[in-house]
Amino acid sequence: MADKKPEPATKNPKKANLLDHHSIKHILDETVSEIVSSRGYVEDVRLSNVRLLLGTVIIVIALFAQFYKKKFPENRDFLISCILIIYTKEKNAILFTYPPAGSFTSTGLEVSSKLPRFSDIYTLTIASADPKSISANPPVELTKSVTKWFTKDGVLVEGIFWKDVEALVDEYSKEPKKRK
Repeated sequence: MADKKPEPATKNPKKANLLDHHSIKHILDETVSEIVSSRGYVEDVRLSNVRLLLGTVIIVIALFAQFYKKKFPENRDFLISCILIIYTKEKNAILFTYPPAGSFTSTGLEVSSKLPRFSDIYTLTIASADPKSISANPPVELTKSVTKWFTKDGVLVEGIFWKDVEALVDEYSKEPKKRK
């Protein structure tokens, strides 16, 4: 049986405003999530759920502090610690995954990206979701100009982008060479 790889969708081309780096990064990040998911990695939403729960707790505490009779909430340190907890783990991460079914590794992926303001250099990093695990591979990184993936009209050339991201996933998944 031959494995069929899902091809990028060409029905609705993905178009970005080339003057808005948030729009460009959003389209690239969404496409990366599609590519990694198509490779058999299932998204791990536990951290997102914890983040939503902490956000809800912070909102409830903020509402309580707003309508409480004291001028400034005495729980300021608690609020600050909640905010720091939320942003320490996720940083630039766009996707956390479980290990693929039938895999020998016990860790999933942490996929993160960067597109600095006023820059066309997009950096995609794939690392282990648990870097301290014995089965964790070293992180791999892809850094390219977004002009390689977009036309002058702002349409994403998915075929080229898919090849680049799939090559990065393959590079991460590759078994490390053992020294003799």
